[in-house]
Amino acid sequence: MYSRDDLDRVKLILVKIDYILEISTIGIVKALDDEKMTRPAIMMHLTSIAEQFSKIKDQELLKKFDDEDVKGAINTRNFIAHDYEGVNLPIIEFIIRDRLPVLKHEIIIILQ
Repeated sequence: MYSRDDLDRVKLILVKIDYILEISTIGIVKALDDEKMTRPAIMMHLTSIAEQFSKIKDQELLKKFDDEDVKGAINTRNFIAHDYEGVNLPIIEFIIRDRLPVLKHEIIIILQ
């Protein structure tokens, strides 16, 4: 149904979400406060999620995701890439707490 490359990208998004959620088990705010290790890791994984969404070619597959999550991922990546020090950490906290679990659930359903 979907290309192997596109499905591999979706699987990688799931892996990146799991990495972020695992990093955040120490507490989301605490993880984001750590400028040396955990915050950069979270930011890099968020950037990677957006990159994978950008590379998915199958529009029907993309339609399976909440449009706001895809646009939000890409916008977040742009903020991280172009104004790293100015990233609004409460927004990143919201993404981790409220949106990533929803996105993870969507991916699990798509992959079944």
